[in-house]
Amino acid sequence: MCGIVGLLIKKPELRDSLGELIVPMLVGMSARGPDSAGLAVFTEKLGEQYRKYSLYSADTECNWWEINREFETHFQVLTTIEINGNHAILVSDLPPEKVKHWFGQYPQLHVLSTGRAIDLYKDTGSPLEVVSRYDFKSLQGSHVVGHTRMATESAVTPAHAHPFTAGEDFCLVHNGSLSNPHQIRRQLEPLGIHFETDNDTEAACRFLEWRMREGDDLEAAIQKGFEALDGFYTFLMGTADKLALVRDPFACKPAVVAETDDYVAIASEFRSLAHLPDVKNATIYEPAPEEMYVWKA
Repeated sequence: MCGIVGLLIKKPELRDSLGELIVPMLVGMSARGPDSAGLAVFTEKLGEQYRKYSLYSADTECNWWEINREFETHFQVLTTIEINGNHAILVSDLPPEKVKHWFGQYPQLHVLSTGRAIDLYKDTGSPLEVVSRYDFKSLQGSHVVGHTRMATESAVTPAHAHPFTAGEDFCLVHNGSLSNPHQIRRQLEPLGIHFETDNDTEAACRFLEWRMREGDDLEAAIQKGFEALDGFYTFLMGTADKLALVRDPFACKPAVVAETDDYVAIASEFRSLAHLPDVKNATIYEPAPEEMYVWKA
């Protein structure tokens, strides 16, 4: 049992309040996921030549400024870096493969996400602890995908926490259990796709991103996912300009949507939506099984 939450702000003037709105939603799912939590927030896109890298350090005393200085010296470039505890977001115009390869020399560092719009934070601890640790209330953006985890099939580590990412500006959170993640891995690994954990959710994330890399749009990738991914699931996905929700053919895992002129909000249970402004006048519904729900930011 895990908790998923998502929020898409329709009116640009309300995007400064994204963090204040999502925090009670995430904390509200604490009973469903007490061991770790995380979220991916999508902001205004950087210029085409730039990429943001969300970084995590297993060393809580990490000297981010020194690492950034070494990066700039090695590549003879200037970067920007924003530090938030043992997380940091670095912006560079270098090719992503060069950046990721360079960070590979630091075994304590992990690249959580890459893209022009996505910032990602995830860690172990109760959702309230994680929310406070990284000051999620201050986050701003157009849409956000969040998750609280109750581990059932793999270890409790930051790497196993959700959201999972693959490629650029794509993330996925999952409530449920896949029955064929190893089959998906065997299909993708010969294609050069590298897996970082044994979590079943990572298989779904990398499968869908692979389909988009092969030319599918998000909706076509999801349709192929219905055919390839077996098990019980509710998936919530984010891209730079979309939020998408799907449930398996049996709809065993709960989800509820509240939609107004100002926002679309998604959670595993209504209690995480009850605080939202004007929710009493929202259109509230339970998503149908094996049907795509996609909202444009």
